[in-house]
Amino acid sequence: MAAVAIAFVFFLSATALSVHAAVVEHTFVVSQVNMTHLCKETPVIVVNGQLPGPAIEVTEGDSVVVHVVNKSPYNMTIHWHGVKQQLNCWADGVPMVTQLPILPNHNYTYRFVVSAQEGTLWWHAHVPLYRATVHGMLIIRPRQAVPLFPKPHKEVPIIIGEWWGICGHNQRLQQCVHTQWQAWRSLQLLWCHGGRLHDGRGAGQDILAPNIDALVVADASPGRYYMVALPNQPPKPDFQSPVLPTRGILQYSNTEGGSLSSDVPMSPEMPDNHDTMVSFYFHGNLTSLHPRHLPVPERLDERMFIKLDLGSVCKHDRLFCKRGDGSNESTILATMNNVSFHLPPVSMSLLEAHYNNPSNIDWLQELPDKPPRVFDFTDHSLIPTGPKAEHLEPTSKAALARRFRYGDVVEVVFQSTSLMQSDSNPMHLHGHDMFVLAQGQGNYDMEKDVARYNLVNPPVVNTVLVPRLGWVAVRFVADNPGAYMTYLLLIRRIQSLTM
Repeated sequence: MAAVAIAFVFFLSATALSVHAAVVEHTFVVSQVNMTHLCKETPVIVVNGQLPGPAIEVTEGDSVVVHVVNKSPYNMTIHWHGVKQQLNCWADGVPMVTQLPILPNHNYTYRFVVSAQEGTLWWHAHVPLYRATVHGMLIIRPRQAVPLFPKPHKEVPIIIGEWWGICGHNQRLQQCVHTQWQAWRSLQLLWCHGGRLHDGRGAGQDILAPNIDALVVADASPGRYYMVALPNQPPKPDFQSPVLPTRGILQYSNTEGGSLSSDVPMSPEMPDNHDTMVSFYFHGNLTSLHPRHLPVPERLDERMFIKLDLGSVCKHDRLFCKRGDGSNESTILATMNNVSFHLPPVSMSLLEAHYNNPSNIDWLQELPDKPPRVFDFTDHSLIPTGPKAEHLEPTSKAALARRFRYGDVVEVVFQSTSLMQSDSNPMHLHGHDMFVLAQGQGNYDMEKDVARYNLVNPPVVNTVLVPRLGWVAVRFVADNPGAYMTYLLLIRRIQSLTM
């Protein structure tokens, strides 16, 4: 079961091009190979024969050139997750939005400048089934070093993916990555969340893409360092997946030139895998610590309230049908304000169509400012306990767009609903960063919740988590002309793309 809801945003203007300092060039050969995971050989799509794919390391201001050679049997594009693509949206890598897919046995070259950005990002295939294996790191170093912390003695890039086995061994502890360092030294861990590897039977991927740089100082007693990745999922009546935490151990010598410690690592106490409030409180307490953090625009030009939901639509364009899991007459779709995306039968990308004749795109509809009707969005009694589709609102399908003027300040409140199977979901905005003003549980109340906004030092992100049965308020400036998306990744094989 796969469902998609998409809307696009246009920003119209022209400004000067960025100046790049150096050219970093790569060739990505996309092919299908057999790899063994959890004692099972599986055909997977990879870049340059490796998984994860090659890391791209640049300095802020550099120009990146990537030649993609598609030797796989499938259509392909590459998205540079978190790169703003200032005045260069055609390199964003979204099929049928900024470009046509790269066909098998065809080539395509991406060219873009990494300007006014630094940190650890990632790149991935913008095709749901292959994003789990076609991905890698994109590390952007500052051109002028900002002394946020002392320079670490070592950097260790780590990609976290929910599908990882441990070196192909069916064991809890196995020496996989043998990286040594000494006590009282610091190292920087570059974290990048990859994806989940399915065996080909699934229709979508469960992929969240936070990028975290953590500084670890090796000054604790031996046996104290544990790194744990624990999947999180909503409680019943939602479908329950097996939860298998992944653990890594940081082991180091006690003294200069000393031997590695033999102390038995102590397993940390982890929260229950149903405890989504841990994530809620963690994200709710984040602030910006950068000494040059951007000022939050106080002026507002556009305000939108977007309800993230599931709906059902009759197959074969019928108006009436039997709804429910036992019926093959309807389909469950991800929706935004009760509309789900339907790609029209066009032969060019949306960006090209808009460039050629923007007044002739009659199949593009406006994304509504708010849902068609208001109800208790987070009422627990609405959480589906039986055939899901019988509880879902009938919805419509359309190609959605939202047009903003250059420089508009846009505020969006994303509201989760109980009909969405009570799950937390990330929203990713292409081409722009968002100020995360506030988040809360229950239904958003503008009269009360605006007073909670952090307008001083809010986090600046390109991916924000919408809490389970809650809301999050963000603000961004439409200062990057082009056609961009934001998309909602719903767990359980339902995927939604928007804006």
